[in-house]
Amino acid sequence: MRVGCPKEIKNHEYRVGLTPESARELVTHGHEVWIESGAGLGIGASDESYIEAGAKITDGPDPIFAECEMVVKVKEPQAVERAKLREGQVLYTYLHLAPDPEQTSDLVKSGVTAIAYETVTGAEGSLPLLKPMSQVAGRMSVQAGATALEKAHGGRGVLLGGVPGVMPAKVTVIGGGVVGFNAAQMATGLAADVTILDRNPEVLEKLAMHFESRAKTRFSNLSNLQEAVCEADLVIGAVLIPGAAAPKLVSRDLLKQMQPGAVLVDVAIDQGGCFETSKATTHAQPTYVVDDVVHYCVANMPGAVARTSTYALNNVTLPHALRIADLGWKKALRSDPHLAEGLNVHAGSVVYKAVAEELGYDHLPISEALA
Repeated sequence: MRVGCPKEIKNHEYRVGLTPESARELVTHGHEVWIESGAGLGIGASDESYIEAGAKITDGPDPIFAECEMVVKVKEPQAVERAKLREGQVLYTYLHLAPDPEQTSDLVKSGVTAIAYETVTGAEGSLPLLKPMSQVAGRMSVQAGATALEKAHGGRGVLLGGVPGVMPAKVTVIGGGVVGFNAAQMATGLAADVTILDRNPEVLEKLAMHFESRAKTRFSNLSNLQEAVCEADLVIGAVLIPGAAAPKLVSRDLLKQMQPGAVLVDVAIDQGGCFETSKATTHAQPTYVVDDVVHYCVANMPGAVARTSTYALNNVTLPHALRIADLGWKKALRSDPHLAEGLNVHAGSVVYKAVAEELGYDHLPISEALA
């Protein structure tokens, strides 16, 4: 199979879909690998390193979209890229379609077979291709929140860990999954006063056992959520419903009750965000203010630490890329029901049920798509 990897063009996105090491693995399996010139510079990978791995370097993305059977990316294709996708081609990347009707419409019209990293499943309902980026984003959310809390950046002027004689900042983490756990790890490591909210008693029990007295856990009902948010200096939104839009847990009315200069970091922004006032931002302009509350809603947070993120991502995406290239997408998905959960769009139809329901498309069952 001819596998192509274009350079990412989203604002301040420095990751790349294939590292030179991943390209070498594909070449060793007998596949052609085409890499757009400069695609790996954001992680310190030169064109020469890809050539040494056996890949071909292309001048621009057009040859990849025109001639490669599978396109491997990191972020969702931008409008100019979507216009180049074609029927019969496999797109393998993050998509986050539920809050993005324009992208969904373009993918449906293109006829492409789109496999989304974020909905590929693992044992016990885990999301192994989303997990490493959730780990990165969770840890970065505390760094970003700490910076936004500085007075020069519009925040309350509060140091997360405080100092002797001065109370630490109060950090509320909404959601105790991978993002929330990693955010809490960072925040407790900086000696902040951390509260984690979740609705799953088993998750709360695991968090309580892990953090012991270093963090508090609370069941996420309306009263507890309101109290924790209003008291917080920093609120981190870490909720996820796989493939679907994130629930709006913090309303505009609740926002008005928060402390002036408090900070919201919405890690769920790829799925539409979990704060009513959230709108996607970029690394170039990461924050904005609503009702005296600073909002940080960067939609590609891990892109800022591109080398760490790219290698962590390739560790989990490469085995499936090899399987798709070796067997063809249909046989690969038929033989692996976990990978099959990644199929979101195929040949003009929406296959992932949560996306179809959210955006009003007829749902094509996966069994029919693979027939």
